[in-house]
Amino acid sequence: MAEKRIVNSKYMYIHEAGKWPSQTIDVHHVIIRKNRRWIMLACFSAVVLLLNALYLIIAQDMLVSVLLLHLITGVVVFRLLRKNIVEKESVVIIPSFGVQLETHYRRRAVRCFVPIDKILKPILNECVTPVTCYWSLALLLREEDELMLVFKTLRPPLKMLLPIWKALCATTDSSDSLETKSDS
Repeated sequence: MAEKRIVNSKYMYIHEAGKWPSQTIDVHHVIIRKNRRWIMLACFSAVVLLLNALYLIIAQDMLVSVLLLHLITGVVVFRLLRKNIVEKESVVIIPSFGVQLETHYRRRAVRCFVPIDKILKPILNECVTPVTCYWSLALLLREEDELMLVFKTLRPPLKMLLPIWKALCATTDSSDSLETKSDS
């Protein structure tokens, strides 16, 4: 079982090859690293809000029903916001059949399978916005007008996208390389 890791301050890339019984399935994971500072800040904010609520009950004689309504609304909004947080995105390459793109949320996973004969070419695309610049990996598909993004929500750095791009190129028999071709 060969496993390769690339760690960044925001993401962790894990490449699993040869783990499965057929030895040909190639799995690439990009995982969001949890930041302990944000967790501590959220806990501290929750404690401050709770102390503020207790102060309003004790010192100000605020109606308990209004206070409970505010607390329940805050909990519902917090749970709805946490529900759609992406934990990891994976690319499962099955050479004979196709590519499965997975997005893992907190309690569910969304999977999309693309047959190998539908993929024309994997593309590394540089995206430039007025604020930032980042790389994305996309698939050029037959009979489709738009590119299919491999990572729909995450924006991993180029050093994490390169091994996935190379594996997709090898699977789809795209013989292009990163080097530019010069005219002879």
